[in-house]
Amino acid sequence: MSTVAVPESPTLLAAAVALPLALLLAGAAPRLGARMLGLLWAAPLPALAASLLAVGGEARSEPLLLGMALALDPVGATLLGPVALLWSAAGAYAGAYLRGKPHGERFAAFWLLTQAGSLGVFLAADLASFYLAFALASLAAYGLVVHEETPRARRAARIYLILAVLGETCLLLGFMVAATAADSLLIRDAAAALPGSPWRDLALALLVAGFGLKAGLVPLHVWLPLAHPAAPTPASAVLSGAIIKAGVIGLIRFLPPEAAPAGWGLALVWIGFGTAFYGVAAGVTQEHPKTVLAYSSLSQMGVIAAVLGMGLATAGGVGGAALPAAFYAAHHALAKGAMFLAVGVAAATGARRLLPVLVVTAVLAIGLGGLPLTGGALAKLAVKEPLGGGAAGTLASLSAAATTLLMLHFLRRLAVGGGSAAAPDAAPPAGIVLPWLMAAAAAVLVPWGIYLTAGGGGLAGALSPAALWEAGWPVLAGSGLALGLWWRAGRLPSVPEGDLVVIGEGATRALARWRPPLRAPRLAASGQRLAAEAVRALAGMEGVLRAWPTAGLSLLVVAILFGMVLVAGR
Repeated sequence: MSTVAVPESPTLLAAAVALPLALLLAGAAPRLGARMLGLLWAAPLPALAASLLAVGGEARSEPLLLGMALALDPVGATLLGPVALLWSAAGAYAGAYLRGKPHGERFAAFWLLTQAGSLGVFLAADLASFYLAFALASLAAYGLVVHEETPRARRAARIYLILAVLGETCLLLGFMVAATAADSLLIRDAAAALPGSPWRDLALALLVAGFGLKAGLVPLHVWLPLAHPAAPTPASAVLSGAIIKAGVIGLIRFLPPEAAPAGWGLALVWIGFGTAFYGVAAGVTQEHPKTVLAYSSLSQMGVIAAVLGMGLATAGGVGGAALPAAFYAAHHALAKGAMFLAVGVAAATGARRLLPVLVVTAVLAIGLGGLPLTGGALAKLAVKEPLGGGAAGTLASLSAAATTLLMLHFLRRLAVGGGSAAAPDAAPPAGIVLPWLMAAAAAVLVPWGIYLTAGGGGLAGALSPAALWEAGWPVLAGSGLALGLWWRAGRLPSVPEGDLVVIGEGATRALARWRPPLRAPRLAASGQRLAAEAVRALAGMEGVLRAWPTAGLSLLVVAILFGMVLVAGR
């Protein structure tokens, strides 16, 4: 792989992370703080420019603070560009959506912190900088989930925070094991050395758990259907379109590029397709459009996990499956982000003006299932080779049909819930319509640009009758399934948002009501004291995090300290 001979590219790599943080610090000034919402769209522009410069090669920066390094190869650029574009569109949307509403400055602060980490994971070349960026994105996103401070938002944010800390713990331990095996902090060295490590299986288990939790793989998915609907609409868009891609790039970067154990690949295939079909099964029982989209997101992340698993199982490493998986994830980032934004546009549109919103959203939604000529069809075509023509290929086609079913259900719920503006002729504000249309257009056009350049594909293959039919028949099958689903509307069992966490909460309440035998009073009293202390600690943590200036500095300091710990152990 060649290095891009553009002198500005190392500067752009650093600016991609530095500009959001610089805007955050500038927002502390009273005059700029009130205007920060209107500047959110500009923060990811250096990252977008860096992704364009990295096409066809690799850009690297000189070692930065504490020896941390940044790099951008075609796989990272394939994800960084669309994710940065989504951050920009959603930032412009947020500026109009939250204008005049309370706590806008706090939202902007958490937004910029999360964005810096979200973009940084695609640029990190070593374990320390990756962990720094990943922790920043994970922990700061709490402020986006809890922003509206409703009971629903507080519950979702509390569960999200607990699981985020659990994921960070798994990754920190996994990184330590990987660094020991490689005697290096460079990600490529750690991933290459992992197959020969005596702690290989432990390291892979920790890494898959940490990244799988962020990506939403079952059974670690429970935060997605809780956090996405509870957050403000622009935050939901980046949570689904951008934040969960940190888990995807983590799997791509840290799974062994070659000489990988086939057993782990097969396990990832089973987990991936299980997640894909579970997401659809749970999603079709939901009524809120954003909850349907949340379950769709975990379903699509399951397909990506299966693609990477097939790379491990059949090719002996994730290397050959990395670019197709990144392309699939890039399309999902734009399409799903635009669909979340569409929910807010539909809610602000009168019933008589709703049809154009539904038509544009339908192209994106059915495109996710592989509608011919859309970015979704290209994404399905890109992963065809690593999946192969056997059972995995068949399951992928069936998952495309299932995705079409789920997306038609989403459109139905959007039509029912949309048009709720006071006046039937009400038009949505241009400040949210234009960013939504930009994201929607990008979801259709950008995949074609990637496919014809970095993806290495050609028009002839993408437009051949065989390719069009292969993309089209699952859409037709899913449409037939949707008709059957609507016929049985109201007779499907209901899956509560968060599914497994609801079961866990029920078990916790039952345990709290349980009265132990008299022979164990001391044990019971100790358990109750521990539970009370844990509740008080979580409540105190939540209260501190709601004070955004303290939270912003605290999260940044914690992330830097974790990075310093990794560097010190070099």
